[in-house]
Amino acid sequence: MAFKVVRTSPPLGDVPYWDELMAKIGAEFIKVHCPTEDQIIAAAKDADVVISLFEPFTKKVINNLPKLRLISQIGIGYDFIDVDAATEVGVIVANTPDYCLEEVSDHTMALLLACARKITRLDKMVKQGNWYEGRIFTTPQFKLRGQTLGLVGFGRIARTVVRKAQGFGLRVIVYDPYVSEASAQGHYVELVDLDTLLLESDYVSVHALLTKENRHMFTLEQFKKMKPTAFFINTARGGLVDEQALYTAISEGYIAGAGLDVLETEPPAPDNPLLKLDSVIITAHTAQASDTAMAELMRRPGEEVVRVLEGQWPRGFVNPQVKGKYVQRFGPMKG
Repeated sequence: MAFKVVRTSPPLGDVPYWDELMAKIGAEFIKVHCPTEDQIIAAAKDADVVISLFEPFTKKVINNLPKLRLISQIGIGYDFIDVDAATEVGVIVANTPDYCLEEVSDHTMALLLACARKITRLDKMVKQGNWYEGRIFTTPQFKLRGQTLGLVGFGRIARTVVRKAQGFGLRVIVYDPYVSEASAQGHYVELVDLDTLLLESDYVSVHALLTKENRHMFTLEQFKKMKPTAFFINTARGGLVDEQALYTAISEGYIAGAGLDVLETEPPAPDNPLLKLDSVIITAHTAQASDTAMAELMRRPGEEVVRVLEGQWPRGFVNPQVKGKYVQRFGPMKG
């Protein structure tokens, strides 16, 4: 049986290796950017597999793709996919959960250090000829060793941050309702509730997946619980944060500033007020960037397609609870 695979992502997903993989298994491989629900349905109505990036795989879309057996996501985050809807009809969702761990954790520490040492603001002062003003501006400033880093979410990236943060002498505390006390202790961190984390942390760094339940989990209420000297760091998803609340928190002095690699709307509108704040560092969703990580990212989604179409479960299995329904629809897997 010939399979049909549709890549719905923009041209950045054009990977010659994928063409080779699809040719090897005799699959028809269609590449077309589908930014809307109706475009996805039209392009993939008879597809066995789709390779996605940020396209909206909603319940409507999934229910209108009758042959679909796998959504192979480019990257870690899958908040554009209705995983529950996929599971309900026996569709596997796979991602690349273990790519760019070092890169994002490095970027997290870079933002933390830049906030702590006022790097971007001091650089700007020097380049504007304000050398002595910059030396005065460094106060008040605190020694990093002995301060507290609070991690919201304790998946692979956050756990990679831990060893780097501890190398700087930071105490690390964690909030993650899905993590056991034993698991946290194994990484020499303390598991706490969210309020405790906000109250005690000098730096709050977010590493949670974006879901329907936690969208805008950071509002003005949460920021008001933080120290006025604390910094907020986000390398996860912009939708976790109420950006107007973050702006208010910083401009009113409830917190000291922020280091952000992600925003709710990307790229941001020119009038986004966060762009006007000197105490906010913003990078262009580049925490994952490296040649090594990109090579991994461009390899794995295609390999997951081949793996599933050849009768094996994916390695980056987002919804393993789908197994029973998948087997009912498509037959048993080899392993």
